[in-house]
Amino acid sequence: MIDRTEAWRILETAELLHGEAEIAQAIDRVAVQIVERLHDTEPLVLAVMGGGVVFAGQLLPRLRFPLEFDFIHVTRYRGGTTGGEVRWPVAPHVPLKDRTVLVVDDILDEGRTLAAVRERFLSEGVRAFYSAVLCEKVLQQEKPVRADFVGVTVPDRYVFGCGMDVNGAWRNLPGIYAVGQQP
Repeated sequence: MIDRTEAWRILETAELLHGEAEIAQAIDRVAVQIVERLHDTEPLVLAVMGGGVVFAGQLLPRLRFPLEFDFIHVTRYRGGTTGGEVRWPVAPHVPLKDRTVLVVDDILDEGRTLAAVRERFLSEGVRAFYSAVLCEKVLQQEKPVRADFVGVTVPDRYVFGCGMDVNGAWRNLPGIYAVGQQP
């Protein structure tokens, strides 16, 4: 965990990319898109812990149709800022065969984690796989997967807030920030 003084310094030097009102509008828009596409499928909605919990917590009340909710924990970061191999600390708790699945996560960065989730779920026999991310990082390289529903885009910088952390801090912020330049 980052020390308190350092956490405040990071926030004070950060650039706000998307404020709370803009995030709420983006989640409203994504919810409408999901309802239009999945309202009659009774999907299994899976939040990716820990970053996806903030987005899922705001998105679920806006999905006015029957669904089942659970979570998974899949990560490449292990507390760092660069990704490694995909690990599954918590796999799905329910059978996926013949289900429509919606995976909800905080960010689509390089796409390797989401691609691994999709590949595993398809191999387990899901009927249909969808993904919703609060934000997608705009990169120059091609990604192995695209999200079906995207709230906002962010530049190729280290971002935090709305479920995304910086050294363990600031997942709880209602906006999305980019880490500022070091003094």
